[in-house]
Amino acid sequence: MNDPCHLFKSQYKKAKETLDVLQMQKNQIELDLESNPISSDLNKKLREVNLDIKITVNELEHANYSIEKCEINHTGISKKS
Repeated sequence: MNDPCHLFKSQYKKAKETLDVLQMQKNQIELDLESNPISSDLNKKLREVNLDIKITVNELEHANYSIEKCEINHTGISKKS
């Protein structure tokens, strides 16, 4: 049987992978800022990656909500995958 919630699970997985990459980028930028704290370029990149992280966290939350709603609608119970 096809999983009717597959799309939402795929979205969650992709957002989680993106969040992991963004966290690594943020860690590298913060490391670079330790040696050059007044770099406007690095500070701009940090602001941008922080914004991308917030957006991705929102996508994760939305996908998780959609998974739970889908599973309730299709199985009558909520289960995480």
